Amino acid sequence: MPVSRGWHDRAMTDLNGLTIGILGGTGDQGKGLARRFALAGHPVLIGSRSAQRAKDAAASIGSGASGDENAAVATQADIVIVAVPYDGHKALLESLRAELAGKIVVDCVNPIGFDKQGAYALPVAEGSAAQQAAAVLPDTRVVAAFHHVSAVLLMDPAVDEVELDVLVLGDDREATDTVQALAAVIPGVRGVYGGRLRNAHQIEALTANIISVNRRYKAHAGLRITDV
Repeated sequence: MPVSRGWHDRAMTDLNGLTIGILGGTGDQGKGLARRFALAGHPVLIGSRSAQRAKDAAASIGSGASGDENAAVATQADIVIVAVPYDGHKALLESLRAELAGKIVVDCVNPIGFDKQGAYALPVAEGSAAQQAAAVLPDTRVVAAFHHVSAVLLMDPAVDEVELDVLVLGDDREATDTVQALAAVIPGVRGVYGGRLRNAHQIEALTANIISVNRRYKAHAGLRITDV
């Protein structure tokens, strides 16, 4: 009998009844993830600084998604995905410390800059955006994931399956198992454990390389991990 692969076991984690909130859900990546989770039948809350903008974004993707201000979404959701621009990352999380306490917080923020030579990784004092989140939110379980998922593919109604692996990093086994299972609700996607949170820097920084690939080859590149 073949040996069961670990990623398959993680995909069996029960997500029933969990509400997914997305801070910065009106941006391309946040809205794309919200769309796919809502299509999979999960309750989805889109957060924004503007409640009306969040409601408009939710209406545009349909499938039962709703929108509200970031604080309300952080309060109501069971799992909260952070998909805001890096320059507002720390301040937003500091303002929501109480609302996010006790929850799984999934950070998919990429500290990336651009100049005439293209994309490059920005230095982060804490080591990575995910580690910054963990430092700001000591009462949450922070997981790093969804850094390399193409927003274009997530939003394209002609794309039934998004063929890629999502690397999931964190220090809490139950939390990383849950996020691996969450990744797997998107058809074609696997959640693959990628190490402890201290290793999030290179995952975030790799986004600059993928952007370079996409620009050179006019593609929407993703990652696949072999032999897993």
